[in-house]
Amino acid sequence: MIKLHDLYFKPFISEQQIDNAVQNMVDSIVADLDGEMPVFVGILNGSFMLVSDFVKKYPKPCEVTFIKLASYEGVKSTEDIQRLIGLTQDLSGRTVVILEDIIDSGKTLEEVHRIFANENVKQLLIATLFYKPEAYDKDFKLHYVGMEIPNKFIVGYGLDYDGLGRDLPDVYQLKTTQHMTNLVLFGPPGAGKGTQANFLKEKYNLVHISTGDVFRYNIKNKTALGMLAKSYIDKGELVPDQVTIDMLNKEVEKNAAAKGFIFDGFPRTNAQAKALDDLMDSKDSQINAMIALEVDDEVLVQRLLERGKTSGRPDDADESIIRNRIKEYYKKTAILKDYYSDQDKYFGVDGVGSIEAITQRLSKVIDRL
Repeated sequence: MIKLHDLYFKPFISEQQIDNAVQNMVDSIVADLDGEMPVFVGILNGSFMLVSDFVKKYPKPCEVTFIKLASYEGVKSTEDIQRLIGLTQDLSGRTVVILEDIIDSGKTLEEVHRIFANENVKQLLIATLFYKPEAYDKDFKLHYVGMEIPNKFIVGYGLDYDGLGRDLPDVYQLKTTQHMTNLVLFGPPGAGKGTQANFLKEKYNLVHISTGDVFRYNIKNKTALGMLAKSYIDKGELVPDQVTIDMLNKEVEKNAAAKGFIFDGFPRTNAQAKALDDLMDSKDSQINAMIALEVDDEVLVQRLLERGKTSGRPDDADESIIRNRIKEYYKKTAILKDYYSDQDKYFGVDGVGSIEAITQRLSKVIDRL
């Protein structure tokens, strides 16, 4: 991850991938021009790296020139395109190949065609390293495309964000979720995890996603995912991880403007933790921490037995069941503790004391994040 001015960008296209794409463009153009001496026209400022690498790879004689157009302010393409530096040579009867770093809306390309309409060239060919088909709304043919990319802002390899990033050999993509804190909250039965989640979501304006609540909602409302999950449950089988991830994805999408999420009850295994990482990465975000409430077993047993007097839950009234639940929790959590510790994301917090004191301890961890 890199930061340019006020925005963060994540790795997107490697230097080697770019080199391969440029070589493919060179090979295609050499094959098509069949011995002609073309004039390569780079569009400044963005194409300076592409033009340099391209002509070094081009195996036959060629001419190179540049024109300079401007159509970007910040991260948005503007309607106003200025021809800042024009052509100074006669191109009549010549094959001209435009070398563009990127084509998105096509506004710059429209101006290029207008400029060359009066140059009497033999043919005008368009070659672009990057192409955003989702953004392109013109009818001009693109003859050579290095690679198609999503309609997201990128920097590197000649492309900039307000002056920065052109020098980067790799390409980075704008991280659209700039500021989000995502927590995995763990705690053995009786640790007060649900209570603390309610306090934390209010204090930090986070969305609390309880896997149990999500399952119950989907099954009760007979959603497609709920009915799929129920089909496994009714057969006594485990619900596949992908079904759970798809449910969580729906919850995340419903709260796209959230400042972050508290995940409660998921993940339970390394595979699930990796799947959750992949889900958050697809949202341009990440899990920032696994926070586990740590409470002595005997304290937990007494808490649950006390709770069982009013909760009406049978698994809170039987001490042997309680101890087995605690044992199962540690068996599962130990694996995840290693997973998140390897990423320096595991935080154990003392879960004994008043609700306020525990909230304060949790807050210290989150504030540091």
